[in-house]
Amino acid sequence: MTVSTPVLGIVVLVYLMATFYLGWIGYKKTKDTDDYMLAGRKINSYVLALSYGATFISTSAIVGFGGAAGVLGMGLLWLTFMNVFVGIFIAFVVFGSRTRRIGFNLKAVTFPELLGKRFESKFIQGFSGILLGTFMPIYSGIVLIGAARFLETTLGINYNVAVLIFTVIVAAYVITGGLIAVMYTDALQGALMFFGMAVLMILTYSKLGGITEAHRLLTDMAPLVPETLMQQGHLGWTAMPAFGSTIWWTLVSTLVLGVGIGVLAQPQLAVRFMTVKDDRALNRAVLVGGPFIFMMTGVSFTVGALSNAYFYETQNLISIAGSCP
Repeated sequence: MTVSTPVLGIVVLVYLMATFYLGWIGYKKTKDTDDYMLAGRKINSYVLALSYGATFISTSAIVGFGGAAGVLGMGLLWLTFMNVFVGIFIAFVVFGSRTRRIGFNLKAVTFPELLGKRFESKFIQGFSGILLGTFMPIYSGIVLIGAARFLETTLGINYNVAVLIFTVIVAAYVITGGLIAVMYTDALQGALMFFGMAVLMILTYSKLGGITEAHRLLTDMAPLVPETLMQQGHLGWTAMPAFGSTIWWTLVSTLVLGVGIGVLAQPQLAVRFMTVKDDRALNRAVLVGGPFIFMMTGVSFTVGALSNAYFYETQNLISIAGSCP
């Protein structure tokens, strides 16, 4: 299924117009420091959930870990469980509520300020601020590169021009609208991401003859696992690796536990807990954030593994091997 360049151009234009409009709303609602830094501490729980989810899920989560699932198989779905249980439920109900209360009581408007006031240490506040000031721009630059490459490949826009366009747009709504504008645009992106992943899931299963047939095909491909992966404990794309094997340790310790628990330490996520007025809003956000993260990671990991069945059925290739079996 292909989409013409003019249609893509119109879609991108509509999206940019919506982004500018949400930025303008953020600008109109921003009156003081609390509004600018913490969305006035009264953000809607559903906006919080989608904003948190859209910030949580990035190119690495969808494309990178989708590719990892293509190699390691559906055992990576344990990371989906960790993302939902730890990254949403534990984060919102346990850490989120306490972070919100501490931030409110100490009148902190940034995460470094919260840490500094909580532990009564200027060093902690300054050091954490330096870390964020150093590494967050690098992370943001990577995101801008991904967006610019999208424009370059789909619309034929020069890469440098695309980077400049996105930089100006993001700077415009962040500088003028603060966190309110950021969270509104995040919520829009989250809704589009959810729709896109639903379409991807439907198309993938339809190409492979349905859910049951698709998983049967992938299970039957276990003997086609490349020899190098078999020697490391790979037992097929619908099975966990052999317990204690090299791949098992990589999957469980590095990906499932490392990434699944590490989400609690991301300051760009933790600061969002401080944007709602009470714990009830955080609890309501779980009902949206949980299904959102389940959809984002569950579909990308499942489709990543099923790509092996797709390439084998359509081109007689094993996608991770890049050659005929």
